[in-house]
Order: sequence, then C-alpha cells, then structure tokens
Amino acid sequence: MVSRSYSNLLELASGEAPSPSFSRMSRRIPRIMTVAGIMSDIDDDTSESVASDPSSSSQKDRIIIVTNQLPIRVHRRTDGSRGWTFTWEENSLPIQLKDGLGDEDLEFIYVGCLKDDIHPNDQDEVSQILLETFKCVPTFLPPDLFTRYYHGFCKQQLWPLFHYMLPLSPDLGGRFNRSLWQAYVSVNKIFADRIMEVINPEDDFVWIHDYHLMVLPTFLRKRFNRVKLGFFLHSPFPSSEIYKTLPIREELLRALLNADLIGFHTFDYARHFLSCCSRMLGVSYESKRGYIGLEYYGRTVSIKILPVGIHMGQLQSVLRLPETEAKVSELIKQFSAQGKTMLLGVDDMDIFKGISLKLLAMEQLLMQHPEKKGKVVLVQIANPARGKGKDVQEVREETYATVKRINEAFGEPGYDPVILIDQPLKFYERVAYYVVAECCLVTAVRDGMNLIPYEYIISRQGNETLDKVLGLELSSPKKSMLVVSEFIGCSPSLSGAIRVNPWNIDVVAEAMDLALVMPEAEKQLRHEKHYKYVSTHDVGYWARSFLHDLERTCKDHSRRRCWGIGFGLSFRVVALDPNFRKLAMEHIVSAYKRTTTRAILLDYDGTLMPQNSLDKKPSMKTIDILNNLCQDKNNMVFIVSARGRDKLDDWFSSCENLGIAAEHGCFVRMKGDEEWETRVPVAECNWKQIAEPVMQLYTETTDGSVIEFKETAMGWCYEDADPDFGSCQAKELLDHLESVLANEPVTVKSGQNCVEVKPQGVSKGLVAKHLLSSMQEKGMSPDFILCIGDDRSDEDMFEVISSSMAGPSIPPHAEVFACTVGRKPSKAKYYLDDTVEIVRLMQGLASVAEQMAPR
Repeated sequence: MVSRSYSNLLELASGEAPSPSFSRMSRRIPRIMTVAGIMSDIDDDTSESVASDPSSSSQKDRIIIVTNQLPIRVHRRTDGSRGWTFTWEENSLPIQLKDGLGDEDLEFIYVGCLKDDIHPNDQDEVSQILLETFKCVPTFLPPDLFTRYYHGFCKQQLWPLFHYMLPLSPDLGGRFNRSLWQAYVSVNKIFADRIMEVINPEDDFVWIHDYHLMVLPTFLRKRFNRVKLGFFLHSPFPSSEIYKTLPIREELLRALLNADLIGFHTFDYARHFLSCCSRMLGVSYESKRGYIGLEYYGRTVSIKILPVGIHMGQLQSVLRLPETEAKVSELIKQFSAQGKTMLLGVDDMDIFKGISLKLLAMEQLLMQHPEKKGKVVLVQIANPARGKGKDVQEVREETYATVKRINEAFGEPGYDPVILIDQPLKFYERVAYYVVAECCLVTAVRDGMNLIPYEYIISRQGNETLDKVLGLELSSPKKSMLVVSEFIGCSPSLSGAIRVNPWNIDVVAEAMDLALVMPEAEKQLRHEKHYKYVSTHDVGYWARSFLHDLERTCKDHSRRRCWGIGFGLSFRVVALDPNFRKLAMEHIVSAYKRTTTRAILLDYDGTLMPQNSLDKKPSMKTIDILNNLCQDKNNMVFIVSARGRDKLDDWFSSCENLGIAAEHGCFVRMKGDEEWETRVPVAECNWKQIAEPVMQLYTETTDGSVIEFKETAMGWCYEDADPDFGSCQAKELLDHLESVLANEPVTVKSGQNCVEVKPQGVSKGLVAKHLLSSMQEKGMSPDFILCIGDDRSDEDMFEVISSSMAGPSIPPHAEVFACTVGRKPSKAKYYLDDTVEIVRLMQGLASVAEQMAPR
C-alpha cells in the first residue's frame, strides 16, 4: 500500500507527475491483519470491517467521502507502551452524514489527513488498522508540506479571498505565493493517489468536501474519465470581481468543472460561481426543469443549491444527557434565578466572525437602554480559531480589551454585562447554554453556512425533562429568537430571524432590544416556523438530496464516448454521444469523390466567419473556396444567413453560381444573376413601430448593445455588453417583446448574443426543404449533402435534413453530413471544433472539386 509517496512539485504543478504503482483493488477492499502495537477502542467486528462477506457487499453502493481531515481522534497510548488508539469524531460532518443517511445498503470509505503527526515508521501500520476497523484511508503529509498547504495556501490565500478579503497589503490576507500553490497541488495529487488505492471507478461515488481539495477532481477525472464525482463547497464563493483577482482563477474553475455535481449552500454562492465560469471561461448555464447545468465539452456539470443541516438524532441525544440537565440547572441559578436574561454568541475566534462588532452592539444597547443594566448578559463563547497568524492574535486582543472596557463601564458587584468564555467547551455544555439563552446572536461579517442557529433552535425545543428544569408546562409552546447576519449561509433559510448588517452597530443593538421585548406569541410563531424547517432539513436530508442528484447526473456516463484533452490543470474530458463524432477530412473527401450531385448549405457568422471577428466581410480565400465548389454544375452551394440581402449581395457579388438565403430564408436567390424570391408572405411591417421603441429602451440601458435593422426582421445584439447583464436584459427583452407583439404575425426568438423578431414561419429549415425539393423537381436529387451551422437557428436545417432522409427528396444511398460547430448537444451527427477547421475542410473539398473539374 502506498502511504506517503508524493512526486516532484514541478511535475505536479504541470499535472504530469507519474502516479505511484498500486495494485487494482476489487470492489471490496481485502482483509488486512491487525498489527501489534496499534489498538482501537472498537472491537474487531468482521461484520463492520471493510472486508465483510463479498456476497453481501456486492449489493451495496459505495461512497468515498474525501475531506481534508478524517473523522478520527488519535490518542497515543498513555500506559508507556508503543502504539495508538483511535476513536470516531462524532461531531464531524462525515460521521453525521453517514448516520443521517442511515442506509444499510450504503458503504462508506473515508479519505483524509489525521490531526496528529504519525512517524513514518508507523504510517503503514496505522493505515492498516484504520482501513480495516474504520474504513478510513489516511493521507500522510510531511509536516512542512502540510504547513505550506493548509496554513499557507488554504488559510492565508484561499480562505481570506473566499471571505472577500483582498490582499491589498501584506497584512491583509496572503499575497499569492507560487510555492504555496504548488504545495496545494501536490497535496491534492497525494489525495488522488490514496483514492486510487481503494476506488472501483465504474461503481463507486466520490464526494469531495470543501476548498482544501478544489483541484482533486482534475486528478481523478484524468485517471478515470467516467468517475462519478461530486464536490461540495462549504465556504462562500466570492463575486467575480473578487474571485478574478486570484492568479490561478481559471485553473480552479476548470478543476471544479471536472466534477459531475457541484454543491453550494446558497443561490448567491452558486450565482457567483456561474458568473465566474461565464466571464472567465465563456461557459454559460441553463436551467431545465428546476435543475441548473453547465455544458462543458459535452458533459453536463450540475449545480446543487442546498444548505447543510444538523444531525437531529445526535443533538436530541445530547439534550437527554444527565450532564446537560445538570448544566442547565446550574445556568438557571446563575442567570434566570437572579433576574438576568442571557443573550448568547458562539463563534470561532477569527476575523470574520464579527465578535468585536457584536460586543460594540452590546455596549450600544446598554448605553441606549440603561434600564437593561443588571438585567441582560451577553455570554460570548469563543472557540479556538482553526487557522494561525497575526490576525488571530489581534482579534483575541481586541476582544479581551473590548470586554474589559464594557464590564468596567457597565458592570457592578455581582454583574458583568459580558461573560467571555475563551476555552473549549464540551458539546453538552454548549447545548445547555442554547437551552437557557433567550436570544442567539450570530453576526459574522462573512461565513459559509454556520449551523449555530440550527443547533440553538433544536435545543430551545428541548424535551420533557428540560421543560421541568426550566419550569415550563409540558404543553406550552416553545420560543426562540435569532439575530443573524445577512452575510452567513444559513440566513436565507431563517425567514423568521431578525436579519442585520453586522457592520451597523446601531441596527444590531436595535435588533437585540427587539429580540428582548418582542411579544411572546410572536417569538413562539417564529420558533415554530424555524423548528419545522430545521427538523425536516437535517444532515440526512441534505446528504440524500445531494447523492440523488449525483446519481441522476452520472446516469449517462456509461453510454458516452469519453476522452481527455489538455495538459496539467487544463485537463478536461470530452463526452459525446456514441453517434456524434468529429467530421474527418478523409471521410468527407472520399464521399465527395464517390458522388455526383451535391447540396452544400453553409451558415456564415460563426461558421465561415468567427463570431468574434470585427471585420465580417469574407476573405478572398473564402470567396475562392466557394467559387471552386460552385464551378461544378452538379453542386448546389448555398449560404444561409440571418444577415440582410443587400449586405450578402455585396459581399458575394463575385460568386455568380452561389445560392444565398438572407434573413433566415425570407429571401432566396438561386444564382447571382437571378432575382430575389420572397419565400414567405411578408405582411406590412407595422410591428416594427412597436418593437423599435422597446429595443431602443434596452439599448439605452445596456452599454455595448445595438439594434440591427433588416427588411423583414429586427435584432437586438449584446455581444459587446457585460455578459451577465446582457443575458439578463435579453431575457427581460424577450418577455417584453412577446407581450407587446402577441397579436402580430411575428415570432420572438433568442439567439447567440441576440434577441430577434422575424415573420412567422421563417426558418433556415425552410431553406433546406426548398433546396432539396427544387433539386428533386429538376431530377437531380442529391446523393451528397453537407450542412454546417453553429447556433440554434441552424438546428432547423439539421432537423429537416434528418427527417428528409426517409423521404423521396434524398436517395437511400446518399452521403449525409450534418455538422455543428463545437462539441455540444445538437441534432447534427458530426462536429468540427471551430471556424478554422471548417475553412480547412471546405478548402479540401474545393481542391477536390478543382481537380475533378473538366479541363
């Protein structure tokens, strides 16, 4: 078993590091013998070991949970003998997740680091006992590498930035450090190596948690193109304006897009991620039947928005403990019995939890309401910070100084307005504080989720035993009050809480007062609403929902053709339908030579001409290609475009035998010397007088947008506008135009960076139908058909050609090539990557046409 191997940092940063050799494991991990000197506090029960009976285990779905830290406590034996003992960390999310699911048909494997350093000589032994007894795969990191990875890149660079702290100076967050980034990549690679030792890639689900392992999906996807991979981010995801300052911004986005499902606590976090993908990678999203997805090289990457819940069973069991009851009795004597009302804060001692702001609000409350002096106490429980650094020490010093100042100003014998508990409490002690507190204050300036309000609500619901201790009647309704920051992940789900801007001290003080004086009936209603939500949306509900969506997203893996492209962290997988393949030059050239009558339909913008090109006029190279194809009298070559006929006539005036369909086929001309034919009856365009003012309004309010006027159509184009704002405005404009033009003989459609209004019944599909039928009438039904386009309007042509293959207009033996630009869902059977490949393909056909032309 590979336990501590890791490769050269530079190799890892390029993504090309060799993987350690390991034997491929079966679906079940083989039994490993217990090693002397390594002990567990759990009996060696074969029914619970990783190597249980293969016949029964084969029916189980297996989930590999990957976290920065394993849910294991490590204790060095105290009896003087060499060895370790291990216990579960019951309060950790991975254990709560498993217990919450409570599904005996699921098997869990855990991969992560241990809290304690294990000497290299003991690592293999520890791996064996943890794998056998706990189904845990420890990832051992050299201390220096761990420091640079966790305390360096994770805590000094990613964590501050994701909490909206820009490194404007060396003291404000960490400036980007390439060596720390390489350490981060190295550790993610080591995690991948450990997962490789236990994964069955065809069957297992892998669920990665949090920002410590954001590039891990790339390493796993590179090894196994079809791996079933979910990722959940437990921290905030910042807005694009903040995120784009990160030098490795694209690498992280592409790595996350190698997952099948990406989870966020709130819509805001998801929206920021989607905006970053759109602005930095050009990857847009769609919402279909309630599911949000991004099309990424043929793969659908789904987005999940659901806040994590708490472990109801665990918390309720703690509420039933005698120790909890005793602590509640003690707190009642300390506070309630002396006429004091407790306000409670529970936060980590770090810069984003807003402890000092909360203390200032308490000071403001006592200044504005002197009658509350001696009656209201703020108990602030300060948990140890998870990171290290000067900022943590500064927060601690500021907190102590503020508490001291408030207590000196407002305190009196037997009364301290603020009680600071700056030491770790046992869980039952914390729960006891929840039970007694009249109001819980969570005023973090930025936090990913924060489950403190959820724990408080369930604790306030209590049980019969605690009701007796509190002196409540058994049937009396419960009450709770919450003051929560607008900037924490749980805030949107707590609609009955008093939401505050933690930076506004006056508002927080007013909220604290409101929580104290609010009528009892109102407190009860708010508590009832919160309790109903929190009790039904627990950690089990969250885990089941995530895994259900992961299974749904991965269901098509087996029927897709997959292959990897790109190097290093730019690696991604292309996944296509088995029948959707790249159009090969030799294939189409061979078909061209074998056939005699040919129909060629070509879109212009985005097909022959790149969308981002400023000069849209065709080059001489394009003109020569078209003329070479048109010189064969058995070829019918058509340009099918959304542009107006005057512009197309001017651009292609030198192509005498070229057919042109303008404005999506509203005007058609078979050859340069023929008259334009109107294919669809065009009514009077009085509707333009309605549409133009509406489009003009959106043009004035959307910088970078323009109106494109045509004879029978109008288009609002936002190619040069802000992508997010332009897309938002386009949706609004679409609805607006559909409303005001409901009684007009026109259709309103959205295209690529545009919203277009055109006559009803006009489509590129009609052009294809007209061309095929006219060739059939002339007795020259095509035995070679090539149709290339890049956007939604071209799908109409692909559909007509596909449906015509069973009809009389296309012979049964015909060679048909419907080709789209880019690897994306399409009705076409073929694709080419970009306009460069299309022009190269057309040039190849033109060369063959020139060779075959009679001399």
